[in-house]
Amino acid sequence: MLDPLAALRTPDDPPCDVYLTGTVFLDIILTGLDSAPVRGTESWARGMGSSPGGVANMATALARLGLRTSLAAAFGDDHYGEYCWDALAQGEGIDLTPSWTVPGWHSPVTVSMAYEGERTMVSHGHEAPPPEEPAPNCPPRARAAVASLTPGAPAEWIAQAAARGTRVFADVGWDDTGRWDLAGLTDLAHCEAFLPNAEEAMRYTRTSCPRAAARALTAYVPLAVVTLGAEGAYAVDGRSGETADVPAIEVAALDPTGAGDVFVAGFVTGTLAGWPLADRLAFAGLTAALSVQEFGGSLSAPGWSEVAAWWQHVRTCADQDPVALRRYAFLQGLLPEVCRAWPLRRAVPTIGFGSR
Repeated sequence: MLDPLAALRTPDDPPCDVYLTGTVFLDIILTGLDSAPVRGTESWARGMGSSPGGVANMATALARLGLRTSLAAAFGDDHYGEYCWDALAQGEGIDLTPSWTVPGWHSPVTVSMAYEGERTMVSHGHEAPPPEEPAPNCPPRARAAVASLTPGAPAEWIAQAAARGTRVFADVGWDDTGRWDLAGLTDLAHCEAFLPNAEEAMRYTRTSCPRAAARALTAYVPLAVVTLGAEGAYAVDGRSGETADVPAIEVAALDPTGAGDVFVAGFVTGTLAGWPLADRLAFAGLTAALSVQEFGGSLSAPGWSEVAAWWQHVRTCADQDPVALRRYAFLQGLLPEVCRAWPLRRAVPTIGFGSR
């Protein structure tokens, strides 16, 4: 696997590149629905996939881009929990040393239905009890950490990680309280970058323009990155004043599940590798665009082979896109050689088949 940080590694480096913590779900993804389910009727989906979801989407996206990823999460001792543990540890090479198994606790489950380029999700689960004995040195020393902020509920580990020199990248979910108060996001003070979507950014800053919102957010965090959906993304570095505005890549979207996680993973990768801001933003958008062409969150996260296959396709197709060739020229020399055609397919339809 390509290591994007190979040229930067030293013997004194922390043991992992990125640390994160959260809830792992078993995701069951239904695709090929012509419309939203109608009450009182039965709908048939033409496709299905199963994979670890929740925080596992981000962990998988980071690991597939070659970052040494460490995850702290609870796992049930049911078949779903065992499957998710094996898929992450054995299948993706994610360090689960800080994670723990909870006897008698069933794994959270999310059913995601994708149709018309959107998704509807139904989840079920109960809060996991904390480990009987917390993992030592947790959070571990890491180059970076990814956190999901909750209004009014600071996470102690974020301040601890930042105090150890970890660069914290944060996103945020929808504020169900409706307050949209930046003062409630106290952990922003420990973060290097904040990556909300346009609606979240505008609500938090009381602005009507996502680009104005990004500029306003730099009063609270050094680097603000606002995703603009089909329009791409916009970033402002409050320390240098540098800005970047990169359009989205037009693709046929199958399922947007996990695309936001993949975007953050791509941006973190480029940042740790020391790339210019515009290249980081372009790479994050590219990885997110590749992910929506597959179903599922962690299932669809692209690795370097997918990125290389896309770049090979762009450079060799008959109707070359000169804008894409210029914008993504920084990939040349970074990518492995590929012999497979783009788009690649890596998703599988079920949890697994037993051997007889």
